[in-house]
Order: sequence, then C-alpha cells, then structure tokens
Amino acid sequence: MPDTVRPIVVTADIDAMERFYTRLFAAEVAERYPEEGPLFYLGLRIGDSPLGLSASSDVSPGVPGRVLLGIEVPDVDAALAQVPALGGQAPSGANDMPWGQRVAHVTDPDGNAINLTQQL
Repeated sequence: MPDTVRPIVVTADIDAMERFYTRLFAAEVAERYPEEGPLFYLGLRIGDSPLGLSASSDVSPGVPGRVLLGIEVPDVDAALAQVPALGGQAPSGANDMPWGQRVAHVTDPDGNAINLTQQL
C-alpha cells in the first residue's frame, strides 16, 4: 500500500540534501528517478516514514516557511552535534519538554525547519 502522506522537499541542491538526510537520520534510498543520469527525484525512508527530495533549479534556499518536519532520533544531542558538519544550522541547544520529549530546532542545508525529537 502506498504511503498516505509523503512530504517532498524541493531543492536546487539535491546532492547536499541527500547527504544531510542520509547521514543525519540514516535515511535509506528507496527510489531514484531516473535510475541513471541527473537526479530528479529521490525517495527516502527514515524509519517507517517516507521523505521525498525533488530537484528544481527554480527554488532557492531561504527562510523556512510554514512546514516543520518533526523527525524522531535515538539521541537528540548526538544528532544535533552533526548538523553543522552536514550543511545545516543548529542555532540553539536541545530542551526537555513537559510532554516527555527532548527537542532541538535545526534547519537543513536549504533552511527548512526540522525538530529533532527524542522520547524521554
């Protein structure tokens, strides 16, 4: 059965975004289109969830919009430490929230907002 909802991030630098998501979240490449030649679409799996990356030279990185990706990680602090080396930004540290999560706010190389979350 196909995924009901599949977020797709459109980017001008699909290689940088692939590196960020596969290394930080151990995302696995589930599909690639086309199989050979310049990459247009990359379907990733992070745990049991899909994330698509689509190449377009018509977009440019910038201030995050109204979409926030919440991605569960085994160790927020360990993931947070990797973000700058992978081209993202981590403007502040992690915090323990009253609802039982440790959360850090980061951005990917294009400036898209991500909450790294860890169940406490």
